[in-house]
Amino acid sequence: MNPSLTRKPNSTADLIELAAARYGEQPFIVDGETTLSFSQTLADVRALAAALLKDGFKTGDRAAIWAPNGWEWILAALAVQYIGGTLVTLNTRYKGQEAAAVLKDSGATLLFVINEFLGSHYPALLNNEDCGHVETIVTLRGGDNAAMTFEHWLDDGHATLNDELAQSAVIEARMSVTGDTVSDILFTSGTTGRAKGVMTRHQQNIEAFSEFASILGLNDRDRYLIINPFFHSFGYKAGWLAALLSGCAVYPVAVFDVEDVLQQVARHQITVLPGPPTLFQTILQHPQRNDIDLSSLRKATTGAASIPTQLIIDIQNELGIDTLLTAYGLSESCGLVSMCRPGDAPEAIATTSGRAIPGVELAIMDDSGALLGHEATGEIVVRGFNVMAGYLDNPEATAETIDAQGWLHTGDIGSLDSAGNLRITDRLKDMYISGGFNCYPAEIENQLLGHPDITQAAVIGIPDERMGEVGVAFLIFANTTLPTAKQLTDWCREQIANYKVPRHFIAISELPLNASGKVLKTALRSQLSQHAYLT
Repeated sequence: MNPSLTRKPNSTADLIELAAARYGEQPFIVDGETTLSFSQTLADVRALAAALLKDGFKTGDRAAIWAPNGWEWILAALAVQYIGGTLVTLNTRYKGQEAAAVLKDSGATLLFVINEFLGSHYPALLNNEDCGHVETIVTLRGGDNAAMTFEHWLDDGHATLNDELAQSAVIEARMSVTGDTVSDILFTSGTTGRAKGVMTRHQQNIEAFSEFASILGLNDRDRYLIINPFFHSFGYKAGWLAALLSGCAVYPVAVFDVEDVLQQVARHQITVLPGPPTLFQTILQHPQRNDIDLSSLRKATTGAASIPTQLIIDIQNELGIDTLLTAYGLSESCGLVSMCRPGDAPEAIATTSGRAIPGVELAIMDDSGALLGHEATGEIVVRGFNVMAGYLDNPEATAETIDAQGWLHTGDIGSLDSAGNLRITDRLKDMYISGGFNCYPAEIENQLLGHPDITQAAVIGIPDERMGEVGVAFLIFANTTLPTAKQLTDWCREQIANYKVPRHFIAISELPLNASGKVLKTALRSQLSQHAYLT
């Protein structure tokens, strides 16, 4: 093999060039009627990069993507990063106000947005919203202005590359990209209720997900059905980035539907299937499962949530999946900290998130900053190449999260066994996970206070058999006439993403507070059985 093809990439610009040279005409993206080889992907990335530069986009600028999984998403992300731009991802469940807030805070100057998705016209959701510095909006899969559609930009970019000056501009911008260049900003909410932009660099993402791909055993014969959304590190970095690193083909899924997933597995002979435990439970319980050929499945990954050991056994035995691994990560760690390993016992896979990936330290720390021994419970801390560059324009929050010794404080509570396996037991933060999405009570509380009748709000998560956890909102109302649960739900759905909408509402006369005036969430949990839900 050509020695140049064995070198390690330090950026996605390096990576797409190396992948094109290594895998050539092998399929990389298969999305409905669209199939792009590794070579064609590189050609399209360069063309779109040329179109971006022609529009005035510069190295160091930021571009956002607000769209479901699809081939255009991957091309847009790679093109932005190819010329030294920074990718900003937007949750497709955001309402216009939420998306605009991230666009403004990120400083993005350009937005790639789906024209229509699940009955909503996404560009219209931004009407009358303050989107900060956004000057250009490119629509995916249609649009009111033909000149501003993704297809037009791609075609125009290919035509532009016929010009030598344009070619030189692309080459110059591409050569500016190094491993230390900021590759993306993923926004994550926190206990303050204000989303923070997590900045990570090219090389640390490449290194982290090279380890992920190696441990999972991805290779150029694999076919990877990506259900997890690209706006999240699970779908983006553990998804198509890991596939690009290993030469496997990706099959994006825009909307999860178990029937469609089963049919795609059979039709495309899918070998790799990621997803939360509920995905596999749904497949195992599907009445027609035995009538569909799922024999190609060999590898799967799932999240950090503790799941029944029997489910792991059933996935391996009934679905024939040889390698099933759990993992743990957060945006501040490039999305990856630890993984189980092939050959681990079902109990370890079900109840732990495995060991730290190579090059990363994983430890448990007490309140005084001392590191604890095996089986001791404390805050999970991480140190290594995968720790974020920092929070965007927020040095105070960065300093609070990364201490002077370089430890990233995750806000999660757990323990390590003698083999180094991580067991997550609780959260320092109040965040809960509903249907695979992180829900931050402070953020939801701030949004609930926008309701004209609500004067105080406190939200907690409670267990739910189907969703994992759902929200319960304790509310103090200005009037004695209370709204119904349906009225509150309908109002919430107009204001915030559906996964954030509390499942239950409780009217309360006062909230339990500590001496400093902070709501005691533990007291609310203990009082839960004493209150009736609004109907």
